[in-house]
Amino acid sequence: MILLLGLVSLAVLGAAYWLLMSPFAPSARDYPYHGPTGERLVALTFDDGPNEPYTSQILDILAAHDVRATFFQVGRCVERHPGTARRTVEAGHVLGNHSLSHRFGTYLRPGAYEREVGQTQRILARVTGRTPALARTPWLWRRPALLRMLRRGGLHPVAGEFGHALEVFQPSGVRMARRAVAKARPGSILIFHDGFDGRGGNRAETVVAVRETVEGLLARGFRFVTVDELLGVPAYQG
Repeated sequence: MILLLGLVSLAVLGAAYWLLMSPFAPSARDYPYHGPTGERLVALTFDDGPNEPYTSQILDILAAHDVRATFFQVGRCVERHPGTARRTVEAGHVLGNHSLSHRFGTYLRPGAYEREVGQTQRILARVTGRTPALARTPWLWRRPALLRMLRRGGLHPVAGEFGHALEVFQPSGVRMARRAVAKARPGSILIFHDGFDGRGGNRAETVVAVRETVEGLLARGFRFVTVDELLGVPAYQG
């Protein structure tokens, strides 16, 4: 009986993930995880930052290879590292909204996530002079009401594919890069994390993975674009 209950619980969790978080489910068509192109274009994206020193190390790698990326930043992290957020914009990268606190509880309290999105918009505008037109929900949570709310606020929801499913545990950067390169297809939106749930964290292996992924994809003839370029939408409001 205990085994049966465990299997049922796993099945329910799996179904919930597929419906509300997986970028590949049929309900995800309004939350794009890739772009409509046959060209060898890839959008490299980063979540949960800025987080030092790792965000700056990633920016250095991207600059060395003349690559522009999209950073979905957490409002509290921007307040913690405003200079890094400004440097990201000044280097030609695009900023997106990734909530204020990156806490799952905001999805459970009416209006909390919407308030966090608004606060983060104001923080990014104050710190960088740019108001994002791109947003990514923490954990790719995809309730239709949330996506409608984002669109009402002039934000385009953007999903993607994780470069490596176990990045949170920081496996070998070389192994993460090998998986990310193997996943890449024309129009892919690849997700890495320069922070961890908005709380900082060691991302040293992610830095290695980014360098290896960029070099691996360039060697295979891919070009890097920002998400707005890939999807044909604005990067910023106004």
